[in-house]
Amino acid sequence: MITPDIITALQQYTQNMTAPLSFVLQTGEHSKRAELLQFLTDFSTANSLISVVEQDLSDTLRSPLSFTLLVNNEPTGVIFSGIPSGHEFNSLVLAVLNATGTPIKLDEGLQKIIKRVDVPLKFEAYISLSCHNCPDVVQALNQFALLNPHIQAEMIDGGLYPDLIEQNNIQGVPSVYLNGEVFANGKIDTGALIEKLLVLYPQLSQQSADAPALPLQDVTVLGGGPAGVSAAIYAARKGLNVTVIAERFGGQVKDTMGIENLISISSTTGPALTGAMMHHLNDYEVTLKEHLRVERIEPGHIKTLTLSSGEQIQSKSVIIATGAKWRELGVPGEKENIGNGVAYCPHCDGPFFKGKDVAVIGGGNSGIEAALDLAGIVKSVTVFEFLPELKADKVLVDQLAKRKNVTIIKNAASKEVLATNGKVTALQYEDRATGEIHEQALDGIFVQIGLLPNSQIADGVVELSPYKEIIINERGETSQPGIFAAGDVSTVPYKQIVISMGEGAKASLSAFDYLLKNH
Repeated sequence: MITPDIITALQQYTQNMTAPLSFVLQTGEHSKRAELLQFLTDFSTANSLISVVEQDLSDTLRSPLSFTLLVNNEPTGVIFSGIPSGHEFNSLVLAVLNATGTPIKLDEGLQKIIKRVDVPLKFEAYISLSCHNCPDVVQALNQFALLNPHIQAEMIDGGLYPDLIEQNNIQGVPSVYLNGEVFANGKIDTGALIEKLLVLYPQLSQQSADAPALPLQDVTVLGGGPAGVSAAIYAARKGLNVTVIAERFGGQVKDTMGIENLISISSTTGPALTGAMMHHLNDYEVTLKEHLRVERIEPGHIKTLTLSSGEQIQSKSVIIATGAKWRELGVPGEKENIGNGVAYCPHCDGPFFKGKDVAVIGGGNSGIEAALDLAGIVKSVTVFEFLPELKADKVLVDQLAKRKNVTIIKNAASKEVLATNGKVTALQYEDRATGEIHEQALDGIFVQIGLLPNSQIADGVVELSPYKEIIINERGETSQPGIFAAGDVSTVPYKQIVISMGEGAKASLSAFDYLLKNH
């Protein structure tokens, strides 16, 4: 299963291991167990410090398809139930490296929060190997387990445990359970996982008196998408002290599977582009704070930013490039059924609806791309568009017309998501031409109706448009001196990657000009 080229790469990755590691595989019979055993055996050939042991740990491991990581014969709390190939292969590699000496790349303040946990926490993360959002969750939970012996993290491949999927009514991934109770559903990052923990265990948020403070920054960038990374690179190239604060690097781009309109690059993917951006950013001395967000900005000649970890940063200028998030329908039954039939990521959750009837809400490019993607998996797709005509590019609409299992309903206003016994059963909608109310029987609903700017942090600090975008001029300046904005969070038209990159660069150059004149 693991090619010679991958083994060669693993040899390089693991060359700095500082301790012996064992893959301990649960004994027993399963049709896929031989494949898993071969997978682990192949992996172990990368380094003599890695071994494979078959042992009965039925009190810890759920099935013959489960294995855990031991370092120096001591448990790490990291468990995989399934074969971590596909998108999850990196999760296994990182777990091995972090468990054997490679530093965990998590902000020191967040690490301290996790290390304060003093009660048993058992996380179960249900995933699919085709889900590109799932590894972020699995890797975060693995880090938690490696930081604290009270924490256990188990990846569960839903495709190999259909009984558990049915038992828990899981219709979307990632789906995270904590001590047997639902903890989180859908795309979620490390910072959001920690915030959910703080709600359950508020005592973890006590601040450490010895937390080191950053020196005064010239430029602090909020956001790690194309605009934020571009702004940081341009500022660093001017020799400025720069910090980037991001809930996750890549932003919405990281969720985009096909990118064909970034000039000079014929075709790429969101994860690949994110990796390239971070590689470029790491060429410069920039302080990176991931999985954190700014909770408050105090304007002034020197701006004070308070982070979700409690840390404060003082900065001469600020560039807000926090991007946007998926827009929700805002109808009854939507939030209640996220992960139980309501989804926002066709790439992640589409496989769970194989052979079923689903809807896509939204007739723009995102909606039609989602319908095209789903049409090859599900029984039928019904596209609901609010306007009398689809808004997507003609080339996409033409492709959609070739799909025999796709129906388009235009001029339709979604009214309510209907569910029975915890599962979506129908969408209630209004025919806007006649006012008649209809119900469409469905198993799943994929919402693709655009984006909302992540401008909450700027509300009351700078002027916002009626659509909650940060109002900027042609230089990226906001209504507050020394605070700039760029990308999808701003009023700049046309939310495109290439435009966001240019806007980030422009905002950074404007910030540099501001610093020359005012500091």
